[in-house]
Amino acid sequence: MGISFSVDLEAQEHMSVKITGVAKQLPKYTRETKDIIPYLNIWLSGQEERFQRKVIKLFENAGVDRRYSIMDAEEVFTKTSFEEKNNIYAREVVKLAEQSLIKALEKAHLKSTDIDYIITVSCTGIMIPSMDAYLINNLKMKQDVIRLPVTEMGCAAGVSGIIYAKNFLKANPNKRAVVIAVESPTATFQLDDYSMVNIVSAAIFGDGASSVILSSYDNEEGPEIIDEAMYHFYDAETMMGFKLVNTGLQMILDKAVPETIAAHFPNIVHPFLKRNGMTIEDVDHLIFHPGGKKIVQTVEDLFGSLGKNINDTKDVLKLYGNMSSATVLYVLERFMDKQPAKGEKGLMLSFGPGFSAQRILLEW
Repeated sequence: MGISFSVDLEAQEHMSVKITGVAKQLPKYTRETKDIIPYLNIWLSGQEERFQRKVIKLFENAGVDRRYSIMDAEEVFTKTSFEEKNNIYAREVVKLAEQSLIKALEKAHLKSTDIDYIITVSCTGIMIPSMDAYLINNLKMKQDVIRLPVTEMGCAAGVSGIIYAKNFLKANPNKRAVVIAVESPTATFQLDDYSMVNIVSAAIFGDGASSVILSSYDNEEGPEIIDEAMYHFYDAETMMGFKLVNTGLQMILDKAVPETIAAHFPNIVHPFLKRNGMTIEDVDHLIFHPGGKKIVQTVEDLFGSLGKNINDTKDVLKLYGNMSSATVLYVLERFMDKQPAKGEKGLMLSFGPGFSAQRILLEW
């Protein structure tokens, strides 16, 4: 008995967890930023002219060319209750989640009954039961599939979900997990709030969904998760998040976020790589969450001198905006589709309320 136990432990130690499929799903409504300006002009009428010009400039310079939404612009700018907006959210996120999951299963050559663990991630609306319950019914998944909804980790939750899935799979050989991130920041836009926080978040955020399939089967292909870690910033819980008000989820976003991230960056990146016998020079691909133009600029300033580029991160922000937890998974999908060479390393990184940074080290 002792022998088989040690063999099991050894097998577990050498067992790898791989990402085998990533697929995004965009909502049906989309507009370029220039096409949103007329709606902003109507919304801003009555505000002083200088302020109006400032807001328009902010949208034009946010580094987001286009965004997608579960609602058309008319609906976003229509005065509706939290209940009405949240009903749209609950209805639409299930559809997006289902479409992205079907695509990811196809990429990984799997059926819905091949999934043992389902993690759903969303912070931009409220629904109980969580969306995983609907997916299990709609796709007739296993009756004993294990559910984990993650609701309050904001932009970091896409990476958090992968970390939870990896830990489950490490303990359970020959199993598969899926992480599904679906967000609709447009459902949280506050029509009566002319604060810079509400305006900045409207300028950088968009809606989207993505699914990531992970496996602890030996014979399945994909980058292996070498290591993962979370990093908590002390006494920074007021920097980012949502406040639940009568009109919905009101954004909290401190303008000091980019410089706070920059100040912590060495502690976030270098010790994590060092414990894996690496330095930043050894990392081939930077798979970063594009929180916004300033955060992207901060990351570029830190890594540009090392000859590292974050073009995919910038492109995702430009093409879709910041879709909270789903965004870094859009960046990951681009790398998966490029099929990096065997042995190449990728560093995944996202930031979220708490305040926290979440890291994953990948090897193709």
